[in-house]
Amino acid sequence: MSEQPYPVHWEADVVLRDGGIAHIRPIGPDDAGRLVDFYEKVSEESKYYRFFAPYPRLSDRDVHRFTHHDYDDRVGLAATVGGEFIATVRYDRTDEQGRPASGPAGTRAEVAFLVQDAHQGRGVASALLEHIAAVARERGILHFTAEVLPDNRRMVKVFTDFGYTQHRSFADGVVHLDLDLEPTDESVRVMRAREHRAEARSVQRLLRPSSVAVIGVGRRPGGVGRTLLRNIAGGGFTGRLFAVNPAFTQEGAAVDGVPGFADVAAIGEPVDLAVVAVPAAKVPAVVDRCGAAGVRGLVVVSAGYSETGPRGRALQRDLVRQARGHGMRLIGPNAFGVIDTDPAVRLNASLSPELPRRGRLGVFAQSGSIGIALLSGLHRRGTGPSTFVSAGNRADVSGNDLLQFWQDDPDTDAVLMYLESFGNPRKFTRLARRTAAQKPVVVVKGAVHSGSVPPGHAVPVARIPDATLSALFRQAGVLRVNTVTELLDAGLLLALQPLPAGDRVAVLGNSESLGLLTYDAALTAGLSPAAPLDLTTAAGPEDFAAALTAALADPASDAVVVTAIPRVGVAVRAGEEEPGADGGAHPGPSGEAPSGTAPRTAPATDPGGVPEAGPGTPPEAPAAPPSLPRPVPDTDAGDDPALARALRRAAAGAAKPVIVVHLALDAMADRLSAAEGPGARVPAYRAPERAVGSLAEAAAYAAWRSAAAEPGRVPELDGIDEAAAAEDVRRLLPAGSPEGKEVLLSDADAAALLARYGIRVRPALPAHDVDAALAAAARLGYPVALKTTAPHLRHRADLGGVRLDLADEGDLRRAYAELTARLGVPAELRPVVQAMAPRGVDTVVRAGVDPAAGAVLSFGLAGAPSELLGDLAHRLVPATDRDAAELVRSIRAAPMLFGWRGAEPVDTAALEELLLRVSMLAEDLPEAVAVDLEPVVVAADGLSVLGASVRLARPPARDDLGPRALSSY
Repeated sequence: MSEQPYPVHWEADVVLRDGGIAHIRPIGPDDAGRLVDFYEKVSEESKYYRFFAPYPRLSDRDVHRFTHHDYDDRVGLAATVGGEFIATVRYDRTDEQGRPASGPAGTRAEVAFLVQDAHQGRGVASALLEHIAAVARERGILHFTAEVLPDNRRMVKVFTDFGYTQHRSFADGVVHLDLDLEPTDESVRVMRAREHRAEARSVQRLLRPSSVAVIGVGRRPGGVGRTLLRNIAGGGFTGRLFAVNPAFTQEGAAVDGVPGFADVAAIGEPVDLAVVAVPAAKVPAVVDRCGAAGVRGLVVVSAGYSETGPRGRALQRDLVRQARGHGMRLIGPNAFGVIDTDPAVRLNASLSPELPRRGRLGVFAQSGSIGIALLSGLHRRGTGPSTFVSAGNRADVSGNDLLQFWQDDPDTDAVLMYLESFGNPRKFTRLARRTAAQKPVVVVKGAVHSGSVPPGHAVPVARIPDATLSALFRQAGVLRVNTVTELLDAGLLLALQPLPAGDRVAVLGNSESLGLLTYDAALTAGLSPAAPLDLTTAAGPEDFAAALTAALADPASDAVVVTAIPRVGVAVRAGEEEPGADGGAHPGPSGEAPSGTAPRTAPATDPGGVPEAGPGTPPEAPAAPPSLPRPVPDTDAGDDPALARALRRAAAGAAKPVIVVHLALDAMADRLSAAEGPGARVPAYRAPERAVGSLAEAAAYAAWRSAAAEPGRVPELDGIDEAAAAEDVRRLLPAGSPEGKEVLLSDADAAALLARYGIRVRPALPAHDVDAALAAAARLGYPVALKTTAPHLRHRADLGGVRLDLADEGDLRRAYAELTARLGVPAELRPVVQAMAPRGVDTVVRAGVDPAAGAVLSFGLAGAPSELLGDLAHRLVPATDRDAAELVRSIRAAPMLFGWRGAEPVDTAALEELLLRVSMLAEDLPEAVAVDLEPVVVAADGLSVLGASVRLARPPARDDLGPRALSSY
């Protein structure tokens, strides 16, 4: 046994089942007083369950034993709130027979818990078990044993529900449990389900409080605190509202009709949410008073934190530690605020002067100004959010937390997020994928090209290549758009209309030109539009409704786009009847009337524009001069509600999405959204590109969701020796190598390691002179290739560094002479000879460890054009068979693999298998931080790996595999 230094990395903040926060940390000698105080608050029954006998108090020896640990064979952890213990857990290492053991030989440990009665049922024991198990694995302990009295059902349930492989027996009146600490799919599932419920509950406590106190309310009108109080009261908040300011010394003081108090503790009843609007220097004292008064959460709108520089960052770190130490979650600082439009809540704890309209979109923004733009944009489109959070510096509550809440929120149908930074991309991807399986998630990622994020985001920010980020989004089913306008456009459609079953689009409307523009925009967006149906400008509301009903019933369409402009009449010559005056419709350009109307005969004209004689026109009558059309206002198809009502009626309850493109119909959006019920509210757009762009996003999401319903699998493949590969890595990576320092394997070692996963690299023999080249060719057999392996020339056929199809000795001699004469001496070029592979398409397969995203699998075609255009596809490891198939097909140059311009298709099945093998290697061997196969020549039958490089390094820690914990500073 060797005593270890205090393991600060074991400290963590965790969200409990009820949404509160606890801090988990190792127990040390200074905790004797806290341990005694904690034990005195535990009931006699709980003490009996812990020690199997009456145990009213701890002896001095007990206190010493429970507070002095070596952090190896004996470890104790405590869960604390407000600095006080609420639960403890400890393990003692034993040998295989259960006796105390010392040193690494003992791989078993006995574990025991004790939870204060007032905190039982909050999930404290489960959280402690996760963390003590992670500690044990770190110290080489593989099994936990526990003895529990049968009546202690809660503790038995903690162990049995955890998901670890376990053995259970009953002897001598005690339940004996033996847990294998190796994580399983079930234990990970259980841990993440607990995380989801807890984090969702913590957000719910912030967004749906029963009582709110605004701290920092000035006595005079104006000021942020007074504005927030007015906004909450004016929005009709259904709970209890209080104003707090030390100046409110008079008992029963009121501000704008709201009860005022000098301190939050003076309110005398529970406060769920405190909205803090005091200068940053005064916030710490406010947070302490809120914690002492039992406030459950904070929204801090105060500025002066990380956005101001290093001193502000230090203040922000202290603020988060302080709030979590009191068991509170925090939105902000520098936050715009939170909104919940639920009629049962009506919370506008934000700087927005009015409570927005009720909508079904969950909206998150890191920027207050973007948050204002999102609320304003939704209002102009006739809707609003279900809930809205502008998190400011997002020091604690982040987009990940909101995803946990919105996933199960019955009032939210789609999620819109404006993100400028990521603290944990892997967790975001995991959560977004789970949410997207139920409802769409649409994201705008700001700060893409600036290389920086706003200074206020002081939570550690993960910098991730934009191409990799887009790939992660696609894999998770997240719809990534480029602008706030596109975010709102897509969200509106996804929240109001059903998903399309495919990409076939019907287009109809009363403007031929607008219909054609919509048709072209749909093609550009990757949809499959039918020829537009022109109803002509004479079409009335019922003509629109009839055409929409028919399009929705047509099995050849998956969605319908309606185009509408104000109805226009045409003046006629003297003596003629006003077109449409008899109730008929205007003919279209083809002379055909809309469906359901009788065709009318238009006067024929000669090339000069003079009408020819027709029925009812005396031949001798002089021709009247032609007249120009003039607009005739039509209240039926203009801004009158009739058209909107007709469209809503026809679209209501349809299984296909309906969207409207309108020009010069300013009130159309409001009128189309002025209804309730599924499908009754129809999204409207002022430009075809915006409408069909949103429809294309909906179609892509529908396709992803359909595929996600049948997820791929990681297949079992032959020829994989994981144990031997791990031994190779241990041999090739020097012990004690610092994290991140890479070791480039020799070609032979790289080929041997890849062979452990069934990946065969075609041999290449060194050719340090022409005689060595000839000997290599004789050994391999003609035809051969001669190529340089110098790093600056590797795979550069365009520079003459590769010579192919050398059929005999003469070809090889000439190629060798030309290569060295043009590019340099052999010692610099490091030429090799390789047997020719069957002809095919040159591709690239890579796997690399991104510090933020983890292991990423990449695929593309080889060569400068693909590199120049960035035509690479990416997926997170481990990749499934579906991921591999999508990788092959998702690059822009994919047609080259499938018989483009009459070429023979290549063996994509062999290529997909290679991708899966590389993915498995990257998953099993995290030390393989870079695997590069180039070129991989994919032929009509099989493939050849002609070049390979592998780099090893100590990988960065995977925080997503450890026990659940909030991000920390």
